Amino acid sequence: MTTALPEELMQGWHVRSAQPVTGGGIAWSYRLETTDGPVFAKTIKDAPPGLFVREAAGLRALRTAGALPVPEVLRVTESGIVMEWIESEAAPPGDDAALGRGLAALHRNTGERFGTLDGDPRSFVGSVPVDLSPAESWVQSYLVGRVLPLTRRCVETGRLDPAAPALLDRLLERADEVCGPSEPPSLVHGDLWSGNSMVDHTGRHWLIDPSVSWSHRELDLAMMRLFGGFGPEVYAAYEEVWPLAPGWQRRQTVHQLLPLLVHVILFGTYFADEVMTHLRSLAS
Repeated sequence: MTTALPEELMQGWHVRSAQPVTGGGIAWSYRLETTDGPVFAKTIKDAPPGLFVREAAGLRALRTAGALPVPEVLRVTESGIVMEWIESEAAPPGDDAALGRGLAALHRNTGERFGTLDGDPRSFVGSVPVDLSPAESWVQSYLVGRVLPLTRRCVETGRLDPAAPALLDRLLERADEVCGPSEPPSLVHGDLWSGNSMVDHTGRHWLIDPSVSWSHRELDLAMMRLFGGFGPEVYAAYEEVWPLAPGWQRRQTVHQLLPLLVHVILFGTYFADEVMTHLRSLAS
């Protein structure tokens, strides 16, 4: 089963066996039994340049923040990544309150500008590239720097209604109002659906597969609500630690545009109608 694992990723590991594991939708993932214990490895054939390097940088940033458990990166190459194994067999229900408190603590880490953490503007949500060039405002970083290019890409590939860019232009005219009160850039996971919060055998939530950036903290919470899978205790505990500014419910729509556009690119037109519904609501 190791034929799909690149030699450069496996060099030096004394692997006794490799067992495929499920999770995610774009990579081949394995549990490797090594002489030093189990590790997790994943690879993508013809991975976009920088994909795994940027994932490793994000994992290290989250781990350094210390707010929630994050697996240690053991090796990264252009073709894959090897990480600490998280034991999740027979996992109990996750400690959702701890996840909420930890996420609020993570977001308390703030930066000077929106976008990249380390000067490299390359990033990916899933395998879709996004630009994290530094920006002074959330509108410039998010709507202009990320949402607008992805919208154009979806239209150019025929996956989104050609009316979408005009609706986004109308949204940009009132973007400061739509995006809400100004807040300092927070350290965010950036791709926080339920599959990227893994519960171990003790009930602890671990953060995996991030798209880390300095962003508005509502980006994580809006994506969590978009795809579901998180209990109400998560949000209640978050609010106890750091309440969101009034009107966050209305702002969810704008902060859900990014993950929806990524899903249009990765999985086809199934999510396109939802993107257009969001844009029409925001532009009106």
